[in-house]
Amino acid sequence: MGLVTIILGAFLAVLGVVGYVATGSEHPTALIATGFGVVFIILGVLARQDKLRRHVMHAAAMLGLVGFLVPAIRGVPNLVRMIAGHEVPLPNAAVLQSLMALACLVFVGLCIRSFIEARRARRAREAAESRAG
Repeated sequence: MGLVTIILGAFLAVLGVVGYVATGSEHPTALIATGFGVVFIILGVLARQDKLRRHVMHAAAMLGLVGFLVPAIRGVPNLVRMIAGHEVPLPNAAVLQSLMALACLVFVGLCIRSFIEARRARRAREAAESRAG
């Protein structure tokens, strides 16, 4: 999952920069996604160390949840309004926030799946050890 975390971080970093440039460099809040991306990249690199992986990936999953909830609160409703044909303030922000929310939601889902698989593997290993010894 470390590599997936790095990929998500790179995507969010690029998304933030693209959003900032697309607004004519007028809205620095577009760079929030870049900030999240940098943190995800750092967590992904740290997760490649076996002794840190478990804790770092739990932190990354929590950050992913925040990265989903915060932009989804404003971005997704505004995107739905745009699709319905209504005008919204800052339409670029609605699209970028929705993309960030979607990427983070997928990431959290992948983290949950990975946590479940790790727990199953650990239980199977423990069961095999108890039968062997």
